Amino acid sequence: MQHGMVQPGSPYPLGATWDGKGVNFALFSAHAEKVELCIFDARGRRELVRFELPENTNEVWHGYLPEARPGMLYGYRVSGPYDPNAGHRFNPNKLLIDPYARALSGQLRWSDAHYAYRVGSSRGDYAFDRRDDASGMPKCVIVDSAFTWGDDRPPNIPLADTVMYELHARGATMLHPDVPEAYRGTFAGLASPAFVGHLRKLGVTAVELLPIHAFVDDRHLVERRLRNYWGYNTLNFFAPEQRYLGGGINEFKTAVKTLHQAGIEVILDVVYNHTAEGNHLGPTLSFRGIDNATYYRLMPDNARFYDDVTGTGNALDVGKPRVMQLVLDSLRYWVEEMHVDGFRFDLATTLGRVSGGGYDKQSAFLQAVGQDPVLQRVKLIAEPWDVGMGGYQVGNFPPGWSEWNGKYRDAVRRFWQGNDARLGELASSLAGSSHIYQWQGRRPQASVNFVTVHDGFTMTDLVSYNGKHNDANGEDNRDGTDDNASWNCGVEGPTDDPTVRALRKRQRRNMLATVLLSQGVPLLLAGDEFGQSQGGNNNAYAQDNETSWLHWPAIDDEGRADEAFVQRLIAIRREHGCFRRSHFFRGTAPDGDERKDITWLAASGNEMTQDEWNDTGRRVLGFDIGDEPRFVALFNAHDAEIAFTLPSGVASPWRCIVDTARDDVTDEPAATPFALQARSLALFQTP
Repeated sequence: MQHGMVQPGSPYPLGATWDGKGVNFALFSAHAEKVELCIFDARGRRELVRFELPENTNEVWHGYLPEARPGMLYGYRVSGPYDPNAGHRFNPNKLLIDPYARALSGQLRWSDAHYAYRVGSSRGDYAFDRRDDASGMPKCVIVDSAFTWGDDRPPNIPLADTVMYELHARGATMLHPDVPEAYRGTFAGLASPAFVGHLRKLGVTAVELLPIHAFVDDRHLVERRLRNYWGYNTLNFFAPEQRYLGGGINEFKTAVKTLHQAGIEVILDVVYNHTAEGNHLGPTLSFRGIDNATYYRLMPDNARFYDDVTGTGNALDVGKPRVMQLVLDSLRYWVEEMHVDGFRFDLATTLGRVSGGGYDKQSAFLQAVGQDPVLQRVKLIAEPWDVGMGGYQVGNFPPGWSEWNGKYRDAVRRFWQGNDARLGELASSLAGSSHIYQWQGRRPQASVNFVTVHDGFTMTDLVSYNGKHNDANGEDNRDGTDDNASWNCGVEGPTDDPTVRALRKRQRRNMLATVLLSQGVPLLLAGDEFGQSQGGNNNAYAQDNETSWLHWPAIDDEGRADEAFVQRLIAIRREHGCFRRSHFFRGTAPDGDERKDITWLAASGNEMTQDEWNDTGRRVLGFDIGDEPRFVALFNAHDAEIAFTLPSGVASPWRCIVDTARDDVTDEPAATPFALQARSLALFQTP
C-alpha cells in the first residue's frame, strides 16, 4: 500500500467502518497537527505501513482505505504540541487505541515506554519520551458487524417487576461443574444451559454484569501478580473485554440472545466517569494522546493536573460536545448493535458535573440521555455518588433514572445488626424511600434496593466478620471501607458452633427477605443465595481467583436451603403485586376502603404511636398491606423472642408463609400472639 492510496473518505461515522469494499477511518482531535494510521500484521507484532490521514473536517481527521478488510489490525499516532502546562500531551511515538474501536487484539504489556514522558526523569512529566511502545500495545480490529439476531426481542420487563442479579462475567462460571470447561469464565458460559437454568430457577429477571468494556490491569497489580478483576479501569467503551471472549464479539451477542430467550434482561455496569490512563503521571494509551485537553477535566488554574472527582486520577469531561457524543454513541451502540437492556452508571455523579465542578441534575449530559429516543427505552441506573465535593447525590437524579440506594443499604444493615436504630428509616426503606424519591413524578422503582454488592462484604461475610480481611490485596489491609455495619454473631470468621451458625443463617435470610419484600427494585449479589464467602475480603477488586469466583462445588445442604428460600421469596414477590407497587403508599385509606394502604404495627398489634417511632431502642416493627390477599410482615432485631399480636378482623386465620427462624414452614394457621423469635422475620398471609 502506498500513501496515495488513502482517499479522503468521510468524517462520519467516527471509528473504522467497513462498507463492503474498504474501510473509512475517522478520528476526532481538536488540537492535533497530524494523525497517522498504522496497519499491523495479523499477530499485531509488526507495523506494516503508516498512512497520514489526508483530511480534517470539523476537527475530525479522516481517510478511506480501499484495501482494508475486517480482521485487519490498526492503531493511531497523533502529533501535536507536548505542553503539559497547556493540557497538551501529544507524542507520536506512542501507539493509540481508537476510542471507537469495536474490538481489540492482544494485551497491554507494561513498560516505561507506554508513558509520554521519561519515567524517572528529574523533570517528571515535562521530559518527552521518544521510545516506540507499539510492540506492547493492544491493536484495534476492524470488524464486520453481521450477526443473525433472528426474532430476538428485548424482554421489556417493567421496572416494578424486575429482580436484578449482579454478577461477574468471568467469576460466575469459572468453577461451575456443569458448564463446559472451554466456556467457563466467558460470555459463552453465561449462556450455558446450566447457568441460565440457575437464573430461571431462582426467578431473577435481569443480570447486571460488572464492567465488560475493554479494560487494563493496573501496572501496580501486575507487578504484584494480581489483576484488575472487577474491571473499573476502562480502555475502550465499544470493545468487549477479550478475557471474556472465547471467540469473537458475536459471542457476547449470542449470550444476550440466549438470555433474552429465557426472559432475562442484560444490564451493563458502565464506567464513563474515568479511563485507565490515570493521573498526569499515568500512561498514554488512547484519549490522552489523542486530545488530552478535550477528553479530560483539567484543573482550571493549572491544566497540567486533572480535576479528579473519581479517585482514579482523572475524570472524563462529558460536558464537552465531542466527549458527550462518544459516550452517547457508545450507549446507543450497546443497545442497537448488542441488544442490551440497560446500564448501571459507575460514579454517575461525575457525569452530571458542570463547569465549576458542581453537580447539576439538569446538566447537558443527563438531559441528552433523558431525551435520546434509543436510551429512553432502556433501564438507566445511577450509582449516585463520586468522591468529589458534593458527590453524594442519592435521590437527586432526574426523572427516568433509578438509583442505587445507599441509604437503604445502611438502614437495613443497621437494623439487623441490632444496634439502636431509627425505625422510621427502616419503614421508609421498606416502603420505597418516598422521602427520597417521591418528587417530579418518580416512582418507588427509582430506588434500587440492595444490602450487598460486589463492592463490600458478601451476605455471608456481613454476618461472619466484624472487620475486613483484605491482606491478599497486598495493601496491608488499608484498602476497603471500615464502615461495614457488619456483625460476626459472636465469632470472627468460619465456625462450627451450631448456635452461631444458626444465628448467621437467620441474619442472612432476614436481610435477603427484607430486600425482596421492599417496594422498589431488588438487587441481589450473585452467590448470596447459597452462602458465597470471600473470606472477609470486602474489596476483592484484584482477586481473579477462588476468593471471588462463585463456589458452586462447595454448595452444601444449608446453601441449597438458602437458595430455595430466596427462590420462594422471589416467587411471592412475583405473584403478589402489593410488593411491587407502581405508586408510593399514602398512609391513608384508599377510596372505598376502611384500611390504610399500609399500616405500621407495634408488637401489640396496634398502629405505631409517635412515642414508639421515637424510641431508638425499639427493634421490632410490622407492616400490614395488601387487599386480597392481605399480608403482614414482622421484623425483630432484638436478641429475645417477642410476642407479636396479629391484626384481628380477618375472615380466616393468618397463615405463616415465611419464617427465617424455621426451615419447616408449612403454611399452617398461626397463633396470635405470634412468638416472633429473636433476630427473625416472619411473613403472614390471609385470603
